[in-house]
Amino acid sequence: MIKHGMHVVHDGRREAPPLLLVHGSGASGDFWSPLVPALAEHHHVIRVDLPGCGQSPPVPSFRVPEQASRVATLLDDLGLRQVAVAGHSSGGYLATALAEQRPDLVGSIALISTGPSPDALLPQPLIIRVLLAPPLGPILWARRSDSLLRKGISATTARAVEITDELIAGIRPITYRTMRAVLRENTAYLAERSVPDRLAGLEVPVLVIFGDADPRWEPASAQQYALVPNTRIELLSGVGHVPMIEAPAETSRPLLDFAKRHKFAP
Repeated sequence: MIKHGMHVVHDGRREAPPLLLVHGSGASGDFWSPLVPALAEHHHVIRVDLPGCGQSPPVPSFRVPEQASRVATLLDDLGLRQVAVAGHSSGGYLATALAEQRPDLVGSIALISTGPSPDALLPQPLIIRVLLAPPLGPILWARRSDSLLRKGISATTARAVEITDELIAGIRPITYRTMRAVLRENTAYLAERSVPDRLAGLEVPVLVIFGDADPRWEPASAQQYALVPNTRIELLSGVGHVPMIEAPAETSRPLLDFAKRHKFAP
């Protein structure tokens, strides 16, 4: 189902407490699939493909506040309030922007592998840099094989993982132009103000989950979130940038416990 330019998938009972899952750059809602069975036992799970990703068409602007505004409109249409929102990587920026714009919609925020500030960014894996850097990047991107896509995902993990055809199908529609635009807008959002600084001014419970072997963001930077009131930080041992596919059980446990402690009615 496409609503407000986004492909939307629902799992679990509609009357259960709502949990919105927002993927990161170069991904799709399918990246949450390993967690969905456990989460849907207790929640009305809502997954979106952000514009230009998965089954969602691209849009003229990928600015983070505009993305958040689209999600807000979706939640309004669903009649939901005080939703638990989980964002992976740059999906955490959208979750934060949503809470900034519409605090009535967000009951709690879970940030998974969300870089807190520009200085926390590590030198990116070589294959990622090659795929994104002009002039070779656009050519390789247009010709990228499923094998190359799997290598790109694997470069961000610390554990050996199965990268399913479902995951590949969700990222194949992403164009080079969309990817570059999304990354540019994410960078602008983070450079304007760090995520911990943004969250410190919001009265919302926050869960931070970070892999202690994340190759994209300095794992120790998770402690930057300690300055945010009512924040819990969980470090996952031997896990990289994509805990949902590297360690689904280890990721879902703190997420479920956090959502239970901060449970809001729809």
